[in-house]
Amino acid sequence: MPITICLAANTLDYPQEGGHSWVYLNWALGFRALGCRIVWMECVNRSRNIGLVQSRFQLLKDRLHGFGLADCVALYTHDGEPLPKDVAAVCTSLESARNADLLFNMDYASVPATLLAAFRRTALLDIDPGLLQIWLDDGSMSLPPHDLYFTIGETVGQPSACFPAAGLTWHFTPPCVSLDQWPVTPASTCAAYTTISHWQGEKWIEHGGETYCNDKRTGFLPYLDLPRHASHPLELALCFGSDEKHERESLQARGWRVRDAYEAVCSPDNYRRYIQQSLAEFSCAKPSCKRLQNSWISDRTICYLASGKPAVVEHTGSSRYLPDADGLFRFRSFDDAIRAMRTIGADYEEQCRKARNLAEEIFDATKVAAAVLERAL
Repeated sequence: MPITICLAANTLDYPQEGGHSWVYLNWALGFRALGCRIVWMECVNRSRNIGLVQSRFQLLKDRLHGFGLADCVALYTHDGEPLPKDVAAVCTSLESARNADLLFNMDYASVPATLLAAFRRTALLDIDPGLLQIWLDDGSMSLPPHDLYFTIGETVGQPSACFPAAGLTWHFTPPCVSLDQWPVTPASTCAAYTTISHWQGEKWIEHGGETYCNDKRTGFLPYLDLPRHASHPLELALCFGSDEKHERESLQARGWRVRDAYEAVCSPDNYRRYIQQSLAEFSCAKPSCKRLQNSWISDRTICYLASGKPAVVEHTGSSRYLPDADGLFRFRSFDDAIRAMRTIGADYEEQCRKARNLAEEIFDATKVAAAVLERAL
Protein backbone atom coordinates (compact mmCIF):
# COMPACT_ATOMS: atom_id res chain seq x y z
CA MET A 1 0.00 0.00 0.00
CA PRO A 2 1.61 3.32 -1.05
CA ILE A 3 1.96 6.21 1.37
CA THR A 4 -0.77 8.80 0.80
CA ILE A 5 0.17 12.45 1.18
CA CYS A 6 -2.34 15.30 1.10
CA LEU A 7 -0.50 18.44 0.04
CA ALA A 8 -2.23 21.70 0.95
CA ALA A 9 -1.40 24.16 -1.84
CA ASN A 10 -2.54 27.68 -2.65
CA THR A 11 -2.87 28.31 -6.40
CA LEU A 12 -6.56 28.93 -7.15
CA ASP A 13 -6.18 32.65 -6.48
CA TYR A 14 -3.11 32.95 -8.73
CA PRO A 15 -4.37 31.88 -12.17
CA GLN A 16 -1.85 34.06 -14.09
CA GLU A 17 1.25 33.13 -12.09
CA GLY A 18 2.85 29.98 -13.49
CA GLY A 19 5.82 30.13 -11.15
CA HIS A 20 3.59 30.07 -8.09
CA SER A 21 2.36 26.61 -9.10
CA TRP A 22 5.92 25.25 -9.17
CA VAL A 23 6.37 25.99 -5.45
CA TYR A 24 3.94 23.15 -4.80
CA LEU A 25 4.50 21.07 -7.93
CA ASN A 26 8.13 20.36 -7.14
CA TRP A 27 7.19 18.93 -3.74
CA ALA A 28 4.29 16.91 -5.11
CA LEU A 29 6.49 15.42 -7.83
CA GLY A 30 9.22 14.67 -5.32
CA PHE A 31 6.83 12.73 -3.10
CA ARG A 32 5.36 10.93 -6.10
CA ALA A 33 8.82 9.89 -7.30
CA LEU A 34 9.10 8.02 -3.99
CA GLY A 35 5.97 6.04 -4.86
CA CYS A 36 3.57 8.14 -2.79
CA ARG A 37 -0.05 8.75 -3.75
CA ILE A 38 -0.73 12.49 -3.88
CA VAL A 39 -3.93 14.37 -3.06
CA TRP A 40 -3.61 18.03 -4.07
CA MET A 41 -5.70 20.16 -1.70
CA GLU A 42 -6.89 23.75 -2.29
CA CYS A 43 -8.90 26.07 -0.08
CA VAL A 44 -12.13 27.62 -1.42
CA ASN A 45 -13.75 30.76 -0.06
CA ARG A 46 -17.48 29.95 0.08
CA SER A 47 -18.35 33.61 -0.55
CA ARG A 48 -16.70 33.46 -3.98
CA ASN A 49 -18.78 33.27 -7.14
CA ILE A 50 -19.33 29.57 -7.88
CA GLY A 51 -18.73 30.06 -11.59
CA LEU A 52 -15.33 31.63 -10.84
CA VAL A 53 -14.39 28.77 -8.49
CA GLN A 54 -15.38 26.21 -11.10
CA SER A 55 -13.41 27.90 -13.90
CA ARG A 56 -10.27 28.21 -11.78
CA PHE A 57 -10.63 24.64 -10.59
CA GLN A 58 -10.81 23.47 -14.21
CA LEU A 59 -7.78 25.60 -15.11
CA LEU A 60 -5.83 23.99 -12.27
CA LYS A 61 -6.83 20.51 -13.44
CA ASP A 62 -5.81 21.34 -17.00
CA ARG A 63 -2.39 22.52 -15.82
CA LEU A 64 -1.86 19.48 -13.59
CA HIS A 65 -2.86 17.10 -16.37
CA GLY A 66 0.60 17.06 -17.93
CA PHE A 67 2.07 16.04 -14.59
CA GLY A 68 -0.38 13.20 -13.98
CA LEU A 69 -2.06 15.02 -11.07
CA ALA A 70 -5.29 16.24 -12.64
CA ASP A 71 -7.54 13.61 -11.05
CA CYS A 72 -6.39 14.04 -7.48
CA VAL A 73 -7.43 17.63 -6.69
CA ALA A 74 -9.56 18.02 -3.56
CA LEU A 75 -11.16 21.23 -2.32
CA TYR A 76 -12.03 22.32 1.20
CA THR A 77 -13.36 25.46 2.88
CA HIS A 78 -11.45 27.68 5.29
CA ASP A 79 -14.13 27.37 7.96
CA GLY A 80 -14.60 23.62 7.58
CA GLU A 81 -18.13 23.97 6.25
CA PRO A 82 -19.30 21.83 3.28
CA LEU A 83 -18.45 22.87 -0.26
CA PRO A 84 -21.22 24.15 -2.55
CA LYS A 85 -22.79 21.08 -4.20
CA ASP A 86 -21.85 22.16 -7.72
CA VAL A 87 -18.20 22.43 -6.68
CA ALA A 88 -18.07 19.26 -4.55
CA ALA A 89 -19.43 17.20 -7.45
CA VAL A 90 -16.37 17.77 -9.65
CA CYS A 91 -13.46 17.25 -7.24
CA THR A 92 -11.86 14.44 -5.28
CA SER A 93 -13.54 13.77 -1.96
CA LEU A 94 -11.65 14.72 1.16
CA GLU A 95 -12.78 11.42 2.65
CA SER A 96 -9.36 10.31 1.40
CA ALA A 97 -7.90 12.34 4.25
CA ARG A 98 -9.13 9.75 6.70
CA ASN A 99 -6.78 7.20 5.15
CA ALA A 100 -3.90 9.56 4.36
CA ASP A 101 -0.58 9.06 6.08
CA LEU A 102 0.38 12.74 6.14
CA LEU A 103 -1.00 16.20 5.60
CA PHE A 104 1.85 18.33 4.21
CA ASN A 105 0.58 21.86 4.81
CA MET A 106 2.06 24.60 2.62
CA ASP A 107 -0.99 26.84 3.02
CA TYR A 108 -0.53 27.72 6.68
CA ALA A 109 -3.69 28.82 8.53
CA SER A 110 -6.06 28.13 5.64
CA VAL A 111 -6.40 24.51 6.75
CA PRO A 112 -8.97 24.51 9.59
CA ALA A 113 -8.35 22.64 12.82
CA THR A 114 -11.31 20.36 12.15
CA LEU A 115 -9.69 19.17 8.93
CA LEU A 116 -6.24 18.79 10.52
CA ALA A 117 -7.79 16.50 13.10
CA ALA A 118 -8.77 14.04 10.36
CA PHE A 119 -5.13 13.19 9.56
CA ARG A 120 -2.88 10.64 11.23
CA ARG A 121 0.13 12.98 10.97
CA THR A 122 0.45 16.65 10.07
CA ALA A 123 3.48 18.68 9.02
CA LEU A 124 3.68 22.36 8.11
CA LEU A 125 6.28 23.74 5.69
CA ASP A 126 7.34 27.35 6.25
CA ILE A 127 8.29 28.99 2.92
CA ASP A 128 8.45 32.51 4.41
CA PRO A 129 11.27 32.05 6.93
CA GLY A 130 11.48 34.83 9.48
CA LEU A 131 8.25 36.46 8.36
CA LEU A 132 6.04 33.54 9.35
CA GLN A 133 7.63 33.43 12.80
CA ILE A 134 7.10 37.19 13.24
CA TRP A 135 3.45 36.88 12.16
CA LEU A 136 2.91 34.07 14.65
CA ASP A 137 4.76 35.87 17.42
CA ASP A 138 2.88 39.18 17.06
CA GLY A 139 -0.49 37.47 16.68
CA SER A 140 -1.20 38.57 13.12
CA MET A 141 -1.46 34.88 12.21
CA SER A 142 -2.42 31.84 14.26
CA LEU A 143 -1.93 28.18 13.39
CA PRO A 144 -3.70 25.08 14.62
CA PRO A 145 -1.18 22.65 16.15
CA HIS A 146 0.76 20.36 13.79
CA ASP A 147 2.85 17.33 14.65
CA LEU A 148 5.95 18.78 12.99
CA TYR A 149 7.16 22.12 11.62
CA PHE A 150 9.59 22.37 8.70
CA THR A 151 11.24 25.52 7.34
CA ILE A 152 13.40 26.40 4.34
CA GLY A 153 15.26 29.03 6.42
CA GLU A 154 18.46 27.72 8.00
CA THR A 155 18.49 30.19 10.86
CA VAL A 156 14.87 29.68 11.94
CA GLY A 157 14.78 28.55 15.57
CA GLN A 158 18.55 28.83 15.94
CA PRO A 159 20.25 30.85 18.75
CA SER A 160 21.72 33.19 16.13
CA ALA A 161 18.32 34.03 14.61
CA CYS A 162 17.31 37.71 14.34
CA PHE A 163 13.66 36.83 14.93
CA PRO A 164 11.62 34.70 17.37
CA ALA A 165 10.82 31.01 16.92
CA ALA A 166 7.21 31.64 18.00
CA GLY A 167 7.45 28.90 20.60
CA LEU A 168 7.79 26.10 18.04
CA THR A 169 10.51 23.61 17.16
CA TRP A 170 11.58 24.06 13.53
CA HIS A 171 13.28 21.46 11.33
CA PHE A 172 15.29 22.76 8.40
CA THR A 173 14.83 21.38 4.89
CA PRO A 174 16.12 22.84 1.62
CA PRO A 175 13.49 23.77 -0.95
CA CYS A 176 13.31 21.26 -3.78
CA VAL A 177 13.13 20.97 -7.56
CA SER A 178 12.03 18.01 -9.67
CA LEU A 179 15.15 17.34 -11.75
CA ASP A 180 13.25 15.30 -14.35
CA GLN A 181 10.95 18.23 -15.04
CA TRP A 182 13.84 20.71 -15.12
CA PRO A 183 16.51 19.23 -17.43
CA VAL A 184 19.66 21.06 -18.48
CA THR A 185 18.74 23.31 -21.41
CA PRO A 186 21.41 25.28 -23.31
CA ALA A 187 20.77 28.97 -23.89
CA SER A 188 21.20 30.88 -27.14
CA THR A 189 24.09 33.31 -27.53
CA CYS A 190 21.73 36.29 -27.33
CA ALA A 191 20.02 35.13 -24.11
CA ALA A 192 19.72 37.45 -21.11
CA TYR A 193 20.10 37.31 -17.37
CA THR A 194 16.49 37.16 -16.19
CA THR A 195 14.28 36.87 -13.15
CA ILE A 196 10.55 36.81 -12.43
CA SER A 197 8.78 38.69 -9.67
CA HIS A 198 6.09 41.01 -8.43
CA TRP A 199 7.45 44.56 -8.34
CA GLN A 200 5.58 46.85 -5.96
CA GLY A 201 3.05 46.16 -3.25
CA GLU A 202 1.71 47.22 0.12
CA LYS A 203 4.10 44.88 1.91
CA TRP A 204 5.30 46.69 5.01
CA ILE A 205 7.03 44.81 7.81
CA GLU A 206 7.08 45.80 11.46
CA HIS A 207 9.79 44.18 13.55
CA GLY A 208 12.08 45.30 16.34
CA GLY A 209 10.49 48.73 16.50
CA GLU A 210 11.19 49.39 12.81
CA THR A 211 8.85 49.52 9.83
CA TYR A 212 10.11 49.05 6.29
CA CYS A 213 8.84 48.30 2.79
CA ASN A 214 9.35 44.68 1.78
CA ASP A 215 8.72 44.64 -1.96
CA LYS A 216 11.09 43.72 -4.79
CA ARG A 217 11.30 47.27 -6.05
CA THR A 218 12.91 48.32 -2.78
CA GLY A 219 15.35 45.42 -2.99
CA PHE A 220 16.40 46.38 -6.52
CA LEU A 221 16.87 50.11 -5.89
CA PRO A 222 20.65 49.95 -5.21
CA TYR A 223 21.17 47.92 -8.42
CA LEU A 224 19.09 49.83 -10.97
CA ASP A 225 22.18 50.98 -12.91
CA LEU A 226 23.55 47.45 -13.28
CA PRO A 227 22.66 47.06 -17.01
CA ARG A 228 25.13 49.85 -17.85
CA HIS A 229 27.95 47.75 -16.43
CA ALA A 230 26.90 44.23 -17.48
CA SER A 231 28.24 42.46 -20.55
CA HIS A 232 24.91 40.70 -21.22
CA PRO A 233 21.31 41.97 -21.31
CA LEU A 234 19.36 42.02 -18.05
CA GLU A 235 15.64 41.29 -18.21
CA LEU A 236 12.85 41.41 -15.64
CA ALA A 237 9.53 39.59 -16.05
CA LEU A 238 7.36 41.54 -13.64
CA CYS A 239 3.79 41.47 -12.40
CA PHE A 240 2.88 45.13 -12.78
CA GLY A 241 -0.20 46.83 -11.44
CA SER A 242 -2.44 48.81 -13.77
CA ASP A 243 -0.94 52.11 -12.51
CA GLU A 244 2.74 51.15 -12.87
CA LYS A 245 3.45 52.16 -16.47
CA HIS A 246 5.96 54.75 -15.23
CA GLU A 247 7.89 52.01 -13.40
CA ARG A 248 8.30 50.03 -16.61
CA GLU A 249 9.47 53.13 -18.49
CA SER A 250 11.93 54.05 -15.74
CA LEU A 251 13.50 50.58 -15.79
CA GLN A 252 13.77 50.58 -19.57
CA ALA A 253 15.44 53.99 -19.48
CA ARG A 254 18.15 52.49 -17.26
CA GLY A 255 18.78 49.65 -19.70
CA TRP A 256 16.59 46.85 -18.34
CA ARG A 257 14.53 44.70 -20.65
CA VAL A 258 11.05 44.43 -19.15
CA ARG A 259 8.44 41.75 -19.82
CA ASP A 260 4.91 41.43 -18.50
CA ALA A 261 5.01 38.34 -16.29
CA TYR A 262 1.27 37.80 -16.66
CA GLU A 263 1.92 37.23 -20.37
CA ALA A 264 5.41 35.67 -20.40
CA VAL A 265 5.06 33.17 -17.53
CA CYS A 266 1.31 32.80 -17.02
CA SER A 267 1.36 28.97 -16.86
CA PRO A 268 3.75 26.38 -15.38
CA ASP A 269 4.92 25.42 -18.89
CA ASN A 270 5.54 29.03 -19.89
CA TYR A 271 7.40 29.69 -16.66
CA ARG A 272 9.68 26.70 -17.24
CA ARG A 273 10.27 27.70 -20.87
CA TYR A 274 11.17 31.27 -19.87
CA ILE A 275 13.77 30.12 -17.34
CA GLN A 276 15.23 27.53 -19.68
CA GLN A 277 15.67 30.10 -22.46
CA SER A 278 17.60 32.40 -20.09
CA LEU A 279 21.37 32.73 -19.91
CA ALA A 280 21.38 32.88 -16.10
CA GLU A 281 19.50 34.52 -13.26
CA PHE A 282 20.12 37.89 -11.66
CA SER A 283 17.88 38.83 -8.75
CA CYS A 284 17.81 40.89 -5.59
CA ALA A 285 16.14 39.65 -2.42
CA LYS A 286 13.29 41.32 -0.62
CA PRO A 287 14.58 43.54 2.22
CA SER A 288 13.28 41.18 4.91
CA CYS A 289 15.62 38.39 3.79
CA LYS A 290 18.67 40.64 4.20
CA ARG A 291 17.50 42.16 7.47
CA LEU A 292 16.48 38.87 9.04
CA GLN A 293 19.48 36.93 7.66
CA ASN A 294 17.33 33.84 7.16
CA SER A 295 19.71 32.10 4.70
CA TRP A 296 16.83 31.89 2.22
CA ILE A 297 17.07 30.81 -1.40
CA SER A 298 14.19 31.19 -3.82
CA ASP A 299 12.25 28.24 -5.22
CA ARG A 300 12.67 30.10 -8.52
CA THR A 301 16.47 30.19 -8.27
CA ILE A 302 16.76 26.44 -7.80
CA CYS A 303 14.78 25.97 -11.04
CA TYR A 304 17.46 28.03 -12.80
CA LEU A 305 20.18 25.89 -11.22
CA ALA A 306 18.49 22.63 -12.22
CA SER A 307 18.23 23.91 -15.80
CA GLY A 308 21.99 24.43 -15.85
CA LYS A 309 21.74 28.21 -15.43
CA PRO A 310 24.13 29.98 -13.05
CA ALA A 311 22.43 32.34 -10.60
CA VAL A 312 23.61 35.69 -9.25
CA VAL A 313 21.39 36.44 -6.27
CA GLU A 314 21.60 38.59 -3.18
CA HIS A 315 23.23 37.22 -0.03
CA THR A 316 20.68 36.46 2.71
CA GLY A 317 22.91 35.17 5.50
CA SER A 318 25.59 32.62 6.29
CA SER A 319 24.79 29.10 5.17
CA ARG A 320 26.10 25.61 5.78
CA TYR A 321 25.21 24.52 2.25
CA LEU A 322 24.78 27.54 -0.06
CA PRO A 323 28.01 28.59 -1.78
CA ASP A 324 28.88 32.23 -2.35
CA ALA A 325 30.37 31.34 -5.76
CA ASP A 326 30.55 28.39 -8.18
CA GLY A 327 27.24 28.03 -10.00
CA LEU A 328 25.44 30.08 -7.34
CA PHE A 329 26.89 33.53 -6.64
CA ARG A 330 25.54 35.40 -3.62
CA PHE A 331 26.45 39.09 -3.81
CA ARG A 332 26.56 41.67 -1.05
CA SER A 333 27.25 44.76 -3.18
CA PHE A 334 27.03 46.26 -6.66
CA ASP A 335 30.68 45.41 -7.31
CA ASP A 336 30.14 41.83 -6.10
CA ALA A 337 27.37 41.39 -8.66
CA ILE A 338 29.54 42.70 -11.50
CA ARG A 339 32.40 40.40 -10.51
CA ALA A 340 30.06 37.40 -10.41
CA MET A 341 28.82 38.12 -13.93
CA ARG A 342 32.39 38.45 -15.19
CA THR A 343 33.31 35.12 -13.60
CA ILE A 344 30.35 33.46 -15.27
CA GLY A 345 31.21 35.04 -18.61
CA ALA A 346 34.81 33.87 -18.41
CA ASP A 347 33.83 30.18 -18.22
CA TYR A 348 30.11 29.93 -18.84
CA GLU A 349 29.92 26.20 -19.59
CA GLU A 350 31.75 25.30 -16.38
CA GLN A 351 29.47 27.52 -14.30
CA CYS A 352 26.44 25.89 -15.95
CA ARG A 353 27.78 22.48 -14.97
CA LYS A 354 28.34 23.63 -11.39
CA ALA A 355 24.80 25.04 -11.24
CA ARG A 356 23.26 21.70 -12.20
CA ASN A 357 25.57 19.82 -9.82
CA LEU A 358 24.37 22.03 -6.97
CA ALA A 359 20.75 21.25 -7.82
CA GLU A 360 21.50 17.52 -7.92
CA GLU A 361 23.45 17.51 -4.65
CA ILE A 362 21.19 19.72 -2.51
CA PHE A 363 17.79 20.42 -4.07
CA ASP A 364 16.83 17.14 -5.79
CA ALA A 365 13.13 16.78 -4.96
CA THR A 366 13.34 13.02 -4.52
CA LYS A 367 16.15 13.28 -1.95
CA VAL A 368 14.64 16.24 -0.13
CA ALA A 369 11.15 14.70 0.02
CA ALA A 370 12.59 11.41 1.29
CA ALA A 371 14.37 13.20 4.15
CA VAL A 372 11.17 15.04 5.08
CA LEU A 373 9.12 11.83 5.03
CA GLU A 374 11.65 10.01 7.19
CA ARG A 375 11.32 12.66 9.85
CA ALA A 376 7.58 13.29 9.50
CA LEU A 377 6.46 9.64 9.64
